[in-house]
Amino acid sequence: MNGAHALIHTLADAGVEVCFTNPGTSEMHFVAALDAEPRIRAVLALFEGVATGAADGYARMADKPAATLLHLGCGLGNGLANLHNARKGKVPVVNIVGDHATTHTRYDAQLQSDIETVARNVSPGFVRTAQSTAQLAQDTTDAIAAARGLPGQVATLILPADVSWGEGAAPCAPPPLPQPPAADSATLQTIAQHIRSGQATALLLGPQALRERGLLAAARIAAATGVRLLAEVFPTRMERGAGLPAVERIAYLAEMAGVQLAPLQHLVLVDAKSPVSFFAYPGKASDLVPPGCQVHTLATPAQDACASLEQLAALLGADTATPRLQTPQRPARPTGKLTAPKVCKAVGHLLPENAILIDEAITSGLMLGAMTQGGPRHDLITLTGGAIGQGLPNAVGAAIACPERPVIALIGDGTAMYTLQALWSMARENLNVTAIIFNNASYSVLNVELDRVGASAGGPKARAQLDLGGPQLNFAQLAQGMGVHAVRAQTAEDFCTALEYALAQPGPHLIEALVPEALAGAKRRLLPWLLKSLPGLPPAMAQALKRKIAP
Repeated sequence: MNGAHALIHTLADAGVEVCFTNPGTSEMHFVAALDAEPRIRAVLALFEGVATGAADGYARMADKPAATLLHLGCGLGNGLANLHNARKGKVPVVNIVGDHATTHTRYDAQLQSDIETVARNVSPGFVRTAQSTAQLAQDTTDAIAAARGLPGQVATLILPADVSWGEGAAPCAPPPLPQPPAADSATLQTIAQHIRSGQATALLLGPQALRERGLLAAARIAAATGVRLLAEVFPTRMERGAGLPAVERIAYLAEMAGVQLAPLQHLVLVDAKSPVSFFAYPGKASDLVPPGCQVHTLATPAQDACASLEQLAALLGADTATPRLQTPQRPARPTGKLTAPKVCKAVGHLLPENAILIDEAITSGLMLGAMTQGGPRHDLITLTGGAIGQGLPNAVGAAIACPERPVIALIGDGTAMYTLQALWSMARENLNVTAIIFNNASYSVLNVELDRVGASAGGPKARAQLDLGGPQLNFAQLAQGMGVHAVRAQTAEDFCTALEYALAQPGPHLIEALVPEALAGAKRRLLPWLLKSLPGLPPAMAQALKRKIAP
């Protein structure tokens, strides 16, 4: 058996069912071997960033890694942004990166590069270049084990062409599944003592803890003790909706996050990172933990967060407490001229059962959380690493992982252009995805940031760098050119009709929402949006936010 066949059979034996590919010459033996393994579905992407983002979205919903097949260092480089997002989200991905034959590297051919150095940026825990055909299956097993450990990670196996085509390989047994430990007794006792003190305490929940089991355990602790429940600003995957505990996400804007966290005396991390500002700003702190607040870790990403929360609940006598659950609630059907909040309102009004929501709408999606919080139960995927271009590829992967579930991806116009090729893969695979593109002809979030970083108001050259008009993009036509049914909407009525049609018909759909740029250039416009995005914000916190944001 040649190396490529052994590698693919080893992947399949370990439960890897999908490989997202963008191959080149050095990967042809791998491509040829795909026909010999019916357990692996091969999905072609027209850009490596789509392949890597799709593998990320698949793993978030399937709870196991997919593989990618990328062409040399340049192909890996094209996929780095979404691998960065996967790394920040602790998402398991197995990268197979083709390389020149070992006998060819000394000639420094046109595509020769240092692939290992490129890979370590997004795959710091496992980068390996296969050295022999006989050892390749074991290398593959090691990569799978690294990817699906806790925390999940991107594992990169570099495959020289001659190792792939060489003979004498055999598949390797799959690695055992990880068995992570829960928090130790001393940690549980210390955190329980702080909670019992009655001082203001919050649990900050990360990826493992934002699933039903972790949410219910955390909500029982909150019901019994009064602790607050917070979620990371950009969750990897968060289960939401009626019948589940409602959890307040930390705000993206440091000013607002500071107001949210200001009352706390204790912050308990549960598979989460201590909160920091997304960027640095002149005269403002990067560390968002308020002065005097103690930070504690209940469970690291390498531990079992759900078991740790359950043990903490038992220690506090909260394991039989009745958690507060979100009641069913939908916003009214919007009418009139279309705006970004009305799009979010329509999504909340029409949200189907068991949907997967992918939010990369940037500024246009500020109201999405408030409008869908009481909707039918659903999963939310967000931009974990901040590298835009994740949403459409994530939708491809999520739809393949969960073909019975509707996927709705809300995408900004600027970010859509990074990985628009994902629409072609949606059409080719006939995926159940509805992509909503907010077309406001602007990098709207950067108009906000231009003011927040203390830069000048900006002249015509500066403003031109944030403007996507002249010519304005037509996403409906672009989508139709890639085989996706698409319409444009300028009124709320038209948008609701288009969304109802898309949710009722199989296959991919795109709705281009023509909306005004609501946040351009002014703090006074930003504040009302922020206040609306967190319904139930206590009056004292709302006033503090006004003082922080107001001009």
